[in-house]
Amino acid sequence: MSDTAPETESSGNARPYSVSELAFALKRTLEDAYGFVRLRGELSKVTNHSNGHVYLTLKDERAAIDGVVWKGSVRGLSVRPEQGLEVIVTGKITSYPAGSRYQIVIETMEAAGVGALLAQLERLKVRLAGEGLFEPARKHAIPAMPRVVGVITSPTGAVIRDILHRIRDRWPCHVIVWPVVVQGDAAAAQVSAAIRGFCALDPAGPIARPDVLIVARGGGSVEDLWPFNDEALARTVAACTIPLISAVGHETDTTLIDFVSDRRAPTPTAAAEMATPVLAELKAAIADLDARLHRCGGRTVEDRRARVAAAERALKRAPDLLRLAEQRFDIVSGKLAAGLARNVALHERDLVRVSSRLSPLLLQRPQTVHKQRLDAVAQRLKPAAVRKLERLSERLESLAKLYVSVDPDRPLQRGFARVTRQDGSLVREGASLASGESIEIKFGDKVTRQAVVDGASDPTTAAAKPAKPRVKSPSPAQGDLF
Repeated sequence: MSDTAPETESSGNARPYSVSELAFALKRTLEDAYGFVRLRGELSKVTNHSNGHVYLTLKDERAAIDGVVWKGSVRGLSVRPEQGLEVIVTGKITSYPAGSRYQIVIETMEAAGVGALLAQLERLKVRLAGEGLFEPARKHAIPAMPRVVGVITSPTGAVIRDILHRIRDRWPCHVIVWPVVVQGDAAAAQVSAAIRGFCALDPAGPIARPDVLIVARGGGSVEDLWPFNDEALARTVAACTIPLISAVGHETDTTLIDFVSDRRAPTPTAAAEMATPVLAELKAAIADLDARLHRCGGRTVEDRRARVAAAERALKRAPDLLRLAEQRFDIVSGKLAAGLARNVALHERDLVRVSSRLSPLLLQRPQTVHKQRLDAVAQRLKPAAVRKLERLSERLESLAKLYVSVDPDRPLQRGFARVTRQDGSLVREGASLASGESIEIKFGDKVTRQAVVDGASDPTTAAAKPAKPRVKSPSPAQGDLF
């Protein structure tokens, strides 16, 4: 052993790493060098683990990298990870020491390419949901037994044949087909026009107005189904007054009108089944209810018949009951005349006994007492009424004098005049009148004259020496003061 140690030291090799030391050293190096990266690629091998984490692979034409989205970051993603979706992700590069492989820990994810359309669709869905177009409360109920079914789809292809065949087997009724294109730039406008056209039909018109509508199309790619994600079409579907079933694509395909329609069907055939009941099942149910009704009615009648028979056995015969009643009636009627005579005699005897105690004085005495009381009250009321009238008369005279003293027209009898403006307000100061202002002058003979102020007052002179009113003897021939 002494020989081996010197050879090791003389070899000059570095200290050997353990596997764990090297793995974690590489992990720290990757995380330091690539702490923030943005990657663009296609999602594949998307796995939603039961613990909430999402494991996936990002790939392009020549390479692939594993990725993981921790549970806390899944809810913050702007798009839902799906197989084949092209996305742009941000995160940090790290390694998985137990497997000696590197991966990206994804923090954000957004759509790219076709995925950009999906991102645009997601934003539109959020906006329409905020407006309440997806609320279940605004959706119409599908009629149970429609008379007319309107179908909006391409007139060629397997979709319309499947719908007509299914309706004919289940519920033979009138079907109106509005032909439209279901792919391309013109599809959304034509489907919107068809929905508005069905809603505009007069129920009493020559063309029957459908009770339910079906918008149908077969499956296809995202680009093929994209016209049914049009915002104008979605708003037309939401405003439709006829219950509408959307059946666009297969069960895994989802378009915007699926959220605003009243019902969403996984396939066009399923839409026909939602819109119509099964006539044979209804007939069988009615027949079963009819049979149950007859059985219940028969049992009820038999039960009532048995109860009546049991009650009849417990009762006596009707003639026996009548004879007893007749006998009691005869006995009572025979005693009635004698009883009435005795009753009259008793009341007559009581009347004679009471009348002997009655006399006119009994009635006159209360009258005399009340008359004396009334005379005494009248004697006391007369002086009080006279005094009351005198006080009221004096008060009335004082009020009349007060009225005369405060009469606004009384000073006019002594030669004064009252000047008012056109709006009826009283002029108290001459300085407040403007030159050219119209005024009214009322005199003691209750004559009112109109006048216009001429000239302007001198505020300095008026303030220094107030004018003394001159007392003139009233002249019957006095004219306009101004």
